[in-house]
Amino acid sequence: MYWQLTEALRDLVRAREAAKKDQLRSRHRLIKFLLRHGRRPPTGVKPWTLNYLSWVKKEVHFEQMAQEATLLDYLNEVEHAELRIDLAIEEAVKLTPPKMRAVIEALQALRGVAQVTAVTIVAEVGEVSRFTGARQLMGYGGIVASEHSSGESTWRGGITKSGNAHLRRVVVEAAWSYRHRPSVGESLRKRQAVVSEEIREIAWKAQHRLHTRYRKLMARGKEKEKVVTAIGRELLGFIWAIGVKAEAAREKTERRAA
Repeated sequence: MYWQLTEALRDLVRAREAAKKDQLRSRHRLIKFLLRHGRRPPTGVKPWTLNYLSWVKKEVHFEQMAQEATLLDYLNEVEHAELRIDLAIEEAVKLTPPKMRAVIEALQALRGVAQVTAVTIVAEVGEVSRFTGARQLMGYGGIVASEHSSGESTWRGGITKSGNAHLRRVVVEAAWSYRHRPSVGESLRKRQAVVSEEIREIAWKAQHRLHTRYRKLMARGKEKEKVVTAIGRELLGFIWAIGVKAEAAREKTERRAA
């Protein structure tokens, strides 16, 4: 039953990923349409910000009905490509088993891991405790260094990329937030309000360790993308620690209630 629910949730988050790709294509179509007709945003308005969308809706109009209809269609695609999937994910989370829901909530204590990212991680990983250690989870995500050995010599190359690509993508995206100094903003504070003090301590430790690691690697002249990938690998270690804690705590609660 648990794995059936996990598989169903996985289908949903992968549908959202496809919707995000559709949204990107929709954005490209809209911006090319506007540029083709000489419509450029005011100075200082960056593409796809709220100000940009407000400018398109309020200031961009065409005399020809066909062009106006084209603009509205492109704009509608941009705004609604992923909205329906996000709403479905919110409803699906409410129907997940308590242990799965506990892990989803706990993972959101980490910086850079909001609901969709947490759901994606749980959907792609399943029960976190099935991995005997953090390094095994890193290998599952294909985010460990490749290795070639010959005799006494060992050569390590780039990451293997032989694991779960969906897990690797969301973890590396989340890792970008650790380039900033440790802090707890309003949205993160709200997410952490529903988890235990122990989970919050792990998340805070993750901020300090990963930010320090980021600064050290950048100081050594490493490429930013490779540094963030390395941070993503270590972030999986904290994800494993939090997931195992959350599952164990939920199982303990269920045993007491039985």
